[in-house]
Amino acid sequence: MIECDVAIVGAGGAGLFCALEIAKRRKDLNIVVFSEVFPTRSHTGAAQGGINAALANVAKDDSPERHAYDTIKGSDFLADQEAVFRMCELAPKIIYELEHMGTPFSRLENGKIAQRPFGGAGFPRTCYSADKTGHVILQTLYEQCIRHGVKIIYDFLVLDLVKDENKIAGFVGLDLVTGKLWGVKAKAVVLATGGFAKIYWNRSSNCLGNTGDGVAMVLRQGLPVKDTEFVQFHPTGLRRSGILVTEGARGEGGYLINNKGERFMEKYAPSKMELAPRDIVSRAIETEIREGRGFKDEEGYEYVYLDLRHLGRKKILERLSQIRELSIDFEGVDPINEPIPVRPTAHYTMGGIHTDINGKTPLEGLYAIGECACVSVHGANRLGGNSLLDILVFGKLAALDITENTKLKEGNFSSKALAKAEEKLASLFESKDKEENAFKIFKELGNALWNGVGVFREEKSMKEALEKVMELKDKARYLTIKDKSDSYNTELLFSLKLLNALDVAPSIIIPAIERKESRGSHYRLDYPKRDDENFLKHSLITLENGEYKLSWKDVEITRYQPEERKY
Repeated sequence: MIECDVAIVGAGGAGLFCALEIAKRRKDLNIVVFSEVFPTRSHTGAAQGGINAALANVAKDDSPERHAYDTIKGSDFLADQEAVFRMCELAPKIIYELEHMGTPFSRLENGKIAQRPFGGAGFPRTCYSADKTGHVILQTLYEQCIRHGVKIIYDFLVLDLVKDENKIAGFVGLDLVTGKLWGVKAKAVVLATGGFAKIYWNRSSNCLGNTGDGVAMVLRQGLPVKDTEFVQFHPTGLRRSGILVTEGARGEGGYLINNKGERFMEKYAPSKMELAPRDIVSRAIETEIREGRGFKDEEGYEYVYLDLRHLGRKKILERLSQIRELSIDFEGVDPINEPIPVRPTAHYTMGGIHTDINGKTPLEGLYAIGECACVSVHGANRLGGNSLLDILVFGKLAALDITENTKLKEGNFSSKALAKAEEKLASLFESKDKEENAFKIFKELGNALWNGVGVFREEKSMKEALEKVMELKDKARYLTIKDKSDSYNTELLFSLKLLNALDVAPSIIIPAIERKESRGSHYRLDYPKRDDENFLKHSLITLENGEYKLSWKDVEITRYQPEERKY
């Protein structure tokens, strides 16, 4: 048994910043961060383009209020407005904290932090470090955690939460190095497990770890998840792999081109062009492809071009060097000389574990922060540059709530929890009459989700996807692991991740079927209009006795009344 005061699950930007803030404020608290991967390999490192804050270094008229308005409008008015204002007001403070920690931001000629335009923003407010912003922030936070003595245990997969009636008691986890199960007893648990967009498989920009582990664990405890039907499809993933090509490439002036050589965004968002919000640009690209104005290669991949050639070699090497490397390595294309083949890719999950503004869930002592959580500040569509901001702001607010809580209580950790986990693992190793392969099921899951709840949705295809997912959940009962090794059993790890993905998948489809409107990333061909009268509300999904239950919650509208979203 491992015992601590605060256990943080996930060592990405949210988890590390939360741990760092607690460590600075409460030396008496024993904090342990648990991570599936080495901290600097966390998915925060894949965030390329930047982090939003109204510093007004480029546009003097920018302000937190304007940032908040752009965020609320970008969310298609589904974001809770006071939470958005809190995030945008804290944004400049967060940037200066990062700067003082040593984060190497790109600079303007006058020495101030550089800011670039991003989609849906009224001003250039995205602070960046070339096209490696998440990477440098993650490295900085890890260094600071080491400096402040934060204990980090990695190669550790958390399997399930343990609660004591209405109080968190800890969780059960698997040491991937030894194959040993551990109980972790904690007075407070913070889930910072990332999003779940990898469940779209090869049509995703996400790493293999992003299968919604935290969301699945919360569902299995009967706790609510919110707005999970809203999955963001980034317009520019590389043609074959879905690897991200940052919005910063368009922020620096890149063009989207169809097979007629047209900058087609003029038809869809004439004032913003390539810098319209992501849902609009993704639908535009898919429409061009569907209507025959895309390109198709000999392998059957359909795509459009992102053209950076006019930016020139110097700017590409200075500001988009990683994009150039990825394009060369994964597509054999040098963007200095050739356009990049791109198509939309599942990128980000606006929904997640239902929390308040401080990251608190309905279960006492359990917090959720970052992409696994839903406050909600992104509503139906997140603006680029707000994800890195989200993980840091709410990582800080959760830390403040924990450190100011002088009554952290210990829950009773039932010995049955470890036995139940042992039984679950043992069942995966047992021989069965009918044996199923995790990789095959995962591929089928990704295809079902893309076809049913992808960029375009309609009732028939969504119901077919739900039926397919339930069939795959049944198949997964026959998962059989051939590799019997204890140490770094990747087949076991992959199977456990698949089981989490299968628990999460229905929570995307069920509210998507019932949300009979189009809003943000949720675009229905059979209901193409937004319906504020019936659906200006958050969806809440719980899993009770094996059944997914749907309910609704009002959106917090305090400052801006919903209006038509035009760009």
